[in-house]
Amino acid sequence: MSKSIARMTIDPQYQLADVDPRLFGSFIEHLGRAVYGGIYEPDHPSADEMGFRQDVLDLVRELQVPIVRYPGGNFVSGYRWEDGVGPLASRPAQLDLAWRSLEPNRVGVNEFVEWAKRANSEVMMAVNLGTRGIDEAKQIVEYCNHPGGSYWSDLRKSHGHEQPHGIKVWCLGNEMDGPWQIGHKTAEEYGRIAEEAAKVMKWVDPSIELVACGSSGSKMPTFPDWERIVLEHTYDHVEYISMHSYYGNRENDLATYLAQSLDMDHFIRSVIATCDYVKAKKRSKKTINISFDEWNVWFHSNEADKQVAPWQVGPPLLEDVYTVEDALVVGCLLITLLRHADRVKMACLAQLVNVIAPIMTENGGVSWKQTIYYPFLHASRYGRGKVMHCSLQSPKYDCKEFTDVPLVESVAVWNQDIGELTIFAVNRSQDGGIELECDIRGFAQASVIEHTVLVHSDLKAANTKEEPQEVIPQHAQGAKVDGGLLFAPLPKLSWNVIRLRV
Repeated sequence: MSKSIARMTIDPQYQLADVDPRLFGSFIEHLGRAVYGGIYEPDHPSADEMGFRQDVLDLVRELQVPIVRYPGGNFVSGYRWEDGVGPLASRPAQLDLAWRSLEPNRVGVNEFVEWAKRANSEVMMAVNLGTRGIDEAKQIVEYCNHPGGSYWSDLRKSHGHEQPHGIKVWCLGNEMDGPWQIGHKTAEEYGRIAEEAAKVMKWVDPSIELVACGSSGSKMPTFPDWERIVLEHTYDHVEYISMHSYYGNRENDLATYLAQSLDMDHFIRSVIATCDYVKAKKRSKKTINISFDEWNVWFHSNEADKQVAPWQVGPPLLEDVYTVEDALVVGCLLITLLRHADRVKMACLAQLVNVIAPIMTENGGVSWKQTIYYPFLHASRYGRGKVMHCSLQSPKYDCKEFTDVPLVESVAVWNQDIGELTIFAVNRSQDGGIELECDIRGFAQASVIEHTVLVHSDLKAANTKEEPQEVIPQHAQGAKVDGGLLFAPLPKLSWNVIRLRV
């Protein structure tokens, strides 16, 4: 039986785009135990003086997350940000209708900005365009970013924050196309309010960047007309349009599940085409880029969530336990985002702690890394630099939803500052290992630093409180450079990171 081979060519002359570090962003919503019991637990042994769990902060800092979206999500469409500032004793508890929970407002914008600083991250702030509108959007920008001398900026100062927060990126609402959204709107309705909110927000602070709401997913009946109509209103006022997509394996069809990144790829291409259609229609020289600010695997917890009693603070919602196969899918999705780095400038793994998250915690106890932590960690650490135009020839397969699925999904990133070329690759084959042969003759002095692999004999294996290191990366043997060619064995059903000194 002949050995399966995938061949790739990487040449230093063929570069796609610089990776915006914000491609490795994440998301904290007031949902489940993301905030209360996740990042914030004042009674925890590791909590600092503000109540933030240091064990969680350590794990977040290890991921090197440059930007975190906040406070939602569906939550933001019913949120009064004023309830979360000022003295704790005067903050009202409110019903969160989006997730049928009780919001105590112990953490608000000021606390989260401080948490983000401690996490070495920036904040991507969302405004409520569901139950609220233009004036409230203006007010929160003034509160956060204006130096002083006005009512809202002086209110911030009175709350102990003399210097403005300087939040750079703002989202104009969340998933306003969805009937589940508080204040759901048609594309015309949303486009008008987003345009007017964007104008006044930038009048308060012209330096900010704005994200308009795109479709909640490619299966929405209004996609892609939603993007067209919204951008016809907002094109001159925003820098990005958002994309959201989640994937799952409800039918336990591994071949189809591992191919879901092809859906993401098609979705991105469709949104790019729509953005560029509006650009052409407007005779504009401006290019709208993408903020893929919700993406992940999400399906494990769907049934359990139906049993959770409503109106709790920090209920256990969306607590997916991720497996090896989920980590492979997340790896493929990361590769897809990198391959579109010329237009996808920001992305947020949704979410960061406890809620469909790479990091899990026990209230009052330990924290641990889920399987999906590792591909995200590797991409964030080693995926900085220039994405290369790679020519890849791989064996293919067909499955229920897709045809011509490459058995090997791969991308390469060249970090010239530190002299490294990193190849990320997923072997989707259920039959055996595949040899990756990579022509790197343009990198004459290339040598292998390391080959890291995430692989396990049980695709349903997961990391838990009891077994937190059941699935961890391993050092692989056999990768070598010979005669301008890299040879690297990719084990069956594996995530691979091959780092080269160049």
